[in-house]
Amino acid sequence: MNRFTYACPLRWADADANGHINNAVFLRYMEEARTRMFRQVLPTDEDGRRRNAFVVARSVVDYRAPLDYRDEPVEVHVWVTKGAAATFDLAYEIRDDDRLYAEATTTIVAYNLNTGRPRRLSEDEQDFLARYSRP
Repeated sequence: MNRFTYACPLRWADADANGHINNAVFLRYMEEARTRMFRQVLPTDEDGRRRNAFVVARSVVDYRAPLDYRDEPVEVHVWVTKGAAATFDLAYEIRDDDRLYAEATTTIVAYNLNTGRPRRLSEDEQDFLARYSRP
């Protein structure tokens, strides 16, 4: 299985009073990784991006260990676990080589922002997702 990996920088503002990265920030790290992953398939023009958008319908995060603020980035691994005509699920691990900080899933809906309605995934999008799916 191929995973998309993003080296996510930690920001001082991400930490709470204990020096741990705040739990809500993990969702932003997932968003950053997902956005960078999908840059490969999203249209480059504004109208194309509006007609071929993706929205998050559900997020679930299981926190496994505290992530302390530091200068080094943390890795966010992303892969596809399930797909349908207009939706797919992504799995995430926020981790270092030897430590898992969080596991998560999101359900993503292919969406047309101009009509305000879900849309079917294109063949190119399905092919893209297949690259990051289990065989």
